[in-house]
Amino acid sequence: MKDAFNSFWSKPWLLAITAGILLGLSFPPFPFPFLQIPAFLLLLQVISLSNSAKQAAYYTYPGFLIWNLISTYWLMMATVAGGIASILANAVLMSLTAMLLYWVQKKYSSAWLVAIFQACFWVSFEYLHFQWDLSWPWLTLGNGWAYYTNFIQYISVTGVMGVSAWIILVSALLFQFIKKRNKIAGYSTLFLFLLMPVVSFIQLSVFSPKELESVEVAVVQPNFDTYKPNGGFETPLQSLSLLLKLSNKARTDETDLILWPENGIYPYLSNRRQPARIEKTIDERIFTKAEEWNTVILGGVRYFDFFYDNPPPLAESSGYLPYLSYNAAIAFFPNGTTEVYRKHNLVPVVERLPFVKFFERIDVFGWINWPKYQGFGQGEETNLFKTDSTQVPALICYDSVYPGWIRHFTQKGAGFLTIITNDGWWGNSSGHIQHFAFARLAAIEFHRWIIRSANNGISGVIAPDGTVKVKTNYWKRTSFNYKVPVLEETTFYSRFGNWLPILMLFMGLISLIYLIIFKR
Repeated sequence: MKDAFNSFWSKPWLLAITAGILLGLSFPPFPFPFLQIPAFLLLLQVISLSNSAKQAAYYTYPGFLIWNLISTYWLMMATVAGGIASILANAVLMSLTAMLLYWVQKKYSSAWLVAIFQACFWVSFEYLHFQWDLSWPWLTLGNGWAYYTNFIQYISVTGVMGVSAWIILVSALLFQFIKKRNKIAGYSTLFLFLLMPVVSFIQLSVFSPKELESVEVAVVQPNFDTYKPNGGFETPLQSLSLLLKLSNKARTDETDLILWPENGIYPYLSNRRQPARIEKTIDERIFTKAEEWNTVILGGVRYFDFFYDNPPPLAESSGYLPYLSYNAAIAFFPNGTTEVYRKHNLVPVVERLPFVKFFERIDVFGWINWPKYQGFGQGEETNLFKTDSTQVPALICYDSVYPGWIRHFTQKGAGFLTIITNDGWWGNSSGHIQHFAFARLAAIEFHRWIIRSANNGISGVIAPDGTVKVKTNYWKRTSFNYKVPVLEETTFYSRFGNWLPILMLFMGLISLIYLIIFKR
């Protein structure tokens, strides 16, 4: 047995592949996030067996590739080429981060310094991955803990990347203990492993948010066929009729808000002063019901902004007026007015061409029609929609996995959070399960109730401690209502944002400079 283990412990390829499988099993729908610690233990051994940073990246890449493949294979169900490219590229970025872990492991002798700076580099990678046009933060380590909300209540202070820091710190210290029999590292591992769950249970025991009042929300899950025009109906008015029918079934006279999913309204709406006939009919029907029911109707739509003067640089030309199209949410108010939120966090390639602003700026000769190929326009405003008792956002799909973006809405006074999404592009895969699970993390980070409307599911209601109160079945046509408590207290994370990853990024840069100058 000992010989077999020693043989396994000395084979970097086998170690990396095993680590990749463990990491894949640490994300929903699999309920095994604790596997992240042995997985990184194996990856650190792979790094230890490497003779150079380049070799560390080479050896760890298969593990990261397998992790991405197991956890995000469903990307290929929406776009095969885009899904494959995302999986391959994300694994590359992870393996490049392994090069930094190698330098720390080889150059520092202190167990705590090794653990701290390895955690700094990994968390810095996760943080920076939120910040650019090829952003794909889906596999942030902390996301894997979405089923174990009782253990991670401290993310209301640190944000979800606090879990990532904890995982790397524990793994690195445990590795130092196993590799060098460092007793300090061993005791520190045990202390850290127990500290965070204990802190979380203490937080739960004293958690008692002050509820101002409740808002009754009706949530609609129409189960439209995403791959067919008008959701599978012959006309957009037929699909709209279904939305209104399901809304009427769920609402009561006390309903303040009706929530429809992303892309729920077909085919599109716009700001044109003389809308096309079908647009006008859709507008009139929704306004009629909003007034009749005396409630706000909020749903997703493709929205066109036409510019009568001063069009922005990437506005696309047409025979009518320059325009930008958006993946948007529109609210219809009983007084006959509307407000629009334009999605900010767009899926790279699928929804928007990465770095299109940069390409358009440097293309001084105008060789390429960048507006034509850009995809959706990117919204910049954090619009909130008012109900009788509070104001709420409409986080659209990918928006909901960006805590830094959600934070803007809670700072502006959102009483609870709403998410509208269409996860039908991914079919009956892990994608929609993960997306719903990740919303539980946002509830804890901001101590807000979350109401979720998904076209095919999963729709539901999540409490501020991450507990699921309502959860619909996938691929089912349904609607329901729920009285949602309004909260106003803000968490430490809501007030100070990503202070932890920024601090760790700063520490990582100092360490990198030190390694380059003094440890060459």
